[in-house]
Amino acid sequence: MLKLAIPLVLGCMATASWAEDIWLTIPQPPEMPEATSTGLADVNGIKMHYATYGKADDTPILLIHGGLAHGDIWAAQVADLSKDHTVIVADTRGHGRSSNDGSDYSYDLLAQDYLALLDLLEVDQVHLVGWSDGANIGYTISSSAPDRLASHFAHAGNVTLDGIDPTVENNEVFGAYVGMMAEDYSKMSPAPDGFDAFLGGVVAMWGTEKPGGMEALKSITVPTLVVQSERDEAILTDHSKAIADAIPEANLLILDGVSHFASFQEPEMYTQAIRSFIDQ
Repeated sequence: MLKLAIPLVLGCMATASWAEDIWLTIPQPPEMPEATSTGLADVNGIKMHYATYGKADDTPILLIHGGLAHGDIWAAQVADLSKDHTVIVADTRGHGRSSNDGSDYSYDLLAQDYLALLDLLEVDQVHLVGWSDGANIGYTISSSAPDRLASHFAHAGNVTLDGIDPTVENNEVFGAYVGMMAEDYSKMSPAPDGFDAFLGGVVAMWGTEKPGGMEALKSITVPTLVVQSERDEAILTDHSKAIADAIPEANLLILDGVSHFASFQEPEMYTQAIRSFIDQ
């Protein structure tokens, strides 16, 4: 997703005091509701933490978080969506409670992990809600295994490096997010002292061009909603518009008054946007 210099990111970890504008804040998500099932799945040489919520008979919803984060950031969305949907969340390889086997991070590898998890859970198809790196993983699955997706709600993804807003490297809100995730990592990870190396690996992935770029999107058949935040610190609006134009029959949604961290800032609005798309 983003290309950041590691020393700069680490230097921005202290939380700043901002104005009242919601897009300048990152509220803490609530506690996760009680899971229907949870575990550590043996997939692709790692142990991948996952949890399921709700027991609906329709197509499940898979929520994939952004880089450096973990499944618990979706707490507000899970609490709402699990009332009438089965919801699956997981910690991406090396993130949260999931391990890594020393492999370099790539969207292809992370997509393979999620597909292996769905196989283990005996889930044939999902509505995928991807935020940031989660959206990029979703674009990869849409291209490589479209039959596994009933739809893709793709928020704040990018398919070329020129889709990144260069000012993010000095953005205090994004720096504060990195600090929040560093604290969570130290509490959740099986390698709690390894954040610096983890950050370096993810940043290297962020700075690598995606195979196929914009051209690869033209063959996607998965119903896709490209979602862009009005105040996004990281992804340029014109890039999201170009993605929506490239994917056949995709639509574009602009979320007013929020930033890259819209699901934290306006969780009810964000969840309603997911519902409105999926329930079509």
